Amino acid sequence: MKQIASGKIHERIHVAGNLAYPGYVITGDSKCAMIEGGINLMGPLYLKSIRGILGDAKRLDYLFITHSHYDHLGSAFYLKQNIPGLAVGAHERVAPLLQKDSVIAMMNRLSEIQRAIFKDIAGDEDLRIRPMEFDLSLKEGDEFDLGGLTCRVYEVPGHTRDSLAFYIPQLKALFPGEAAGVPQGKEGIEPQVEFLSSFDDYLASLDKMIALAPAMICIGHGWVLSDDDASEFLVRSRAATFEYRKLIEQYISDAHGDIEKAIETMARKEYDEKGTIYQERNAYLTNLTAQVKHIAGLMRN
Repeated sequence: MKQIASGKIHERIHVAGNLAYPGYVITGDSKCAMIEGGINLMGPLYLKSIRGILGDAKRLDYLFITHSHYDHLGSAFYLKQNIPGLAVGAHERVAPLLQKDSVIAMMNRLSEIQRAIFKDIAGDEDLRIRPMEFDLSLKEGDEFDLGGLTCRVYEVPGHTRDSLAFYIPQLKALFPGEAAGVPQGKEGIEPQVEFLSSFDDYLASLDKMIALAPAMICIGHGWVLSDDDASEFLVRSRAATFEYRKLIEQYISDAHGDIEKAIETMARKEYDEKGTIYQERNAYLTNLTAQVKHIAGLMRN
């Protein structure tokens, strides 16, 4: 089954925010966690949603970040300021990034491009991403007892070097961020391949997640897949990764090794003309540039 990431997904899983940037709230018998920090401009909506789901935002014990992109950790500072006792956790590589002025400036620049879209949520409130300390440094094998539910941490690099996936074995529910790709198009059928830091690591991470045999996958953007759609998506995503590499190699070859030309042509044909990728264009270009340069390096080697 395939459903929009919105509202009540399961007795124990609700979506805070909206389908574009869902925060997945998991309710255990004794503790609650939200996976994904979303975009900073939706901070007030996340807080409102958390209150609606839990009754009191102070019931949220953990905020787990899947990776270091601005649209997956953006609200962490805001939520930490507004929810007393909230413990925020991420891969150890993330914390140093949130201490760099250049990184924070870039994150805020990318998010501000979208402010008009979120004007009804953000208003004129200052929701900028700011330097912050993380309470938990997460790594492979970490487990959190939520009471009746266990949240396990898996390192799944490839999209970024700091990507984490979270798995609830009692529900067979996987929260991969973008480490498994993102269903694209209005029907959410084909995977949008998301390796940025390493093609090989991305494949290895997919294999790790396939081995978990999840019955539910709560994607970082847009969709929740369950039963056969969940297992089939991971397999399709793996196959699509090889096809996408071939596509990039063809664009580079057609551009006679001119990387900038290959990026420009690919963006025009794959994004502008097809119109099936529902990602903000500047963010898409940033990711595409990393992908093309990475594959060009592999071709040279």
